[in-house]
Amino acid sequence: MKLVKHLANLGYGSRKEVAWMFREGRVTDAAGEVLYADDPLEHDNVRVDGEPLDPPQGLVLVLNKPAGCTCSSKDRGRVVYDLLPPRFRLRDPALSTVGRLDRDTTGLLLLTDDGMLLHRIVSPKAKLPKVYEATLAHDLRGDEAALFASGTLLLESENTPLLPAQMEVPGPRQARLTLHEGRYHQVRRMFAATGNHVEALHRPRVGGLDLGDLAEGQWRALDAADLDRLFSTETA
Repeated sequence: MKLVKHLANLGYGSRKEVAWMFREGRVTDAAGEVLYADDPLEHDNVRVDGEPLDPPQGLVLVLNKPAGCTCSSKDRGRVVYDLLPPRFRLRDPALSTVGRLDRDTTGLLLLTDDGMLLHRIVSPKAKLPKVYEATLAHDLRGDEAALFASGTLLLESENTPLLPAQMEVPGPRQARLTLHEGRYHQVRRMFAATGNHVEALHRPRVGGLDLGDLAEGQWRALDAADLDRLFSTETA
């Protein structure tokens, strides 16, 4: 692949814009020597305005999603892509969220431009556990954990019971759920089925990966060790 196309695919601009960057001498090697559009592609040796290139295709990010933004690139309001470098929206292949968290749910969100990896993470066969911490409007009744673990709970407008889910009770209006599937607004609908309402919802973990010290609104790229942790609980 030509160096100019590689930079365009990473979102640094259109091919015309990237070609202009070369003419301005903004693309160099690690030693500061100016590169040209037809130079050999050595990703790790390329610099734009003195900075290393973003990771190549196969990028996987973890984001600590705040409340008030959606997992969409087209929503008119605040979106998760606003928390990333603007050029990330222009990458080809596109950077997509791995599943979704609704506008008011916070916590661990994955994004990737690797379609096969995305499918592996969301595939029902993998059954990667997803942990949610819910704050409820009313005290728990006491039978919710048994109901959620039974594998018999049927959500409104659905014909297939939920897979068994585990629940811990840190407090009378606090619940920590571990799910092995990802249906639409699942946690909120589960508690609605018991006559309760979720006031706040946070996801701290997917698979074996947690947020660590990642502050709200911050992100980082995952490395091979992170991906190993992510899939350490995979059952497929």
